[in-house]
Amino acid sequence: MWRVKPLSAIELRHLRYFLAAAEYGSFRKASSALAVQESSVSRRIRDLEGHLGTSLFRRHNGGVALTPAGQGFLRETRTALEHLGDGVTGVSAIGKSESGNLRVGLFSSLASGFLSTLFRAFDADRAGVRIDFSDGHPSEHIAAVRMRHLDIAFITGTTEHARCETAHLWSEQVFAVLPASHPLAAQPSLVWRQLVGQTFITSEQSPNNEVHDVLIRRLSDLGQHPEVHRQHVGRDTLMSLVAIGLGLTLTSEAATSTSFDGVVYRPIAGETISFCGVWLPQNDNPALRRLLSMARARSVIDQPVRPPSAPITWQSLGGLSQIRDRSP
Repeated sequence: MWRVKPLSAIELRHLRYFLAAAEYGSFRKASSALAVQESSVSRRIRDLEGHLGTSLFRRHNGGVALTPAGQGFLRETRTALEHLGDGVTGVSAIGKSESGNLRVGLFSSLASGFLSTLFRAFDADRAGVRIDFSDGHPSEHIAAVRMRHLDIAFITGTTEHARCETAHLWSEQVFAVLPASHPLAAQPSLVWRQLVGQTFITSEQSPNNEVHDVLIRRLSDLGQHPEVHRQHVGRDTLMSLVAIGLGLTLTSEAATSTSFDGVVYRPIAGETISFCGVWLPQNDNPALRRLLSMARARSVIDQPVRPPSAPITWQSLGGLSQIRDRSP
């Protein structure tokens, strides 16, 4: 391995001139190929030999030839420049978000809807970026974003979080999940009054904390505090509990693309739930910046324009004209 003193005195052009002279076997031909004066090539190579403390070329009437030391330095120089080229290419790809890593926290389904469309488009646009997904509770995701364990979290609500940037991106219809045998299953859509007196079961998993809150508010407004049983189970088990008649539950629109035996999905007219992205403003991950740009652009396409002063409400974006039958 070559030990060069002082290393800082050797410039990239020294190596370029050396490689050209070695390739052409002539300072004159090297200078012509590099579009510089022959004296510049000769002087830079002489400086390089001085820094290395050895001769790299034997001069003769027909040009120059590498010495044994020059042959060894040629191998090392080519290897060094290849590594430098790889580094430049790699950094450039990361800077263009064509490669790298992106850590994403989820509190919504990827089965369909906004996130499914977003990440399909992102993968097609930046296929070299590795994405690591994590399910979890919003409070856990926010803590992970602050600690830089996540680049971004997609969660319910529009609450601002200290030290973080928050952007409302999309809203989803709220659906009631009923046993297929339930009398209300025959209805194409529901209103809250039809759910008065029903027993509900909820889970702490996506995104039932938010829909639990709206459930309590809506039915309380109708004069009845609903009976809600919290279950420490995952979504699949919760759906099985609904199927065997232990209660109804609520879910968001993206989750309704997944079918479960014995249950049906019915939209609750005019009821939506908001979702946002949360990230650290100091996070300069190029892949994150590209994802945010695509998410904001898609949000403009997918969502109606809201005046800045208008609050985001659970009733917004709903409407019987937009309701579809969501039987599994």
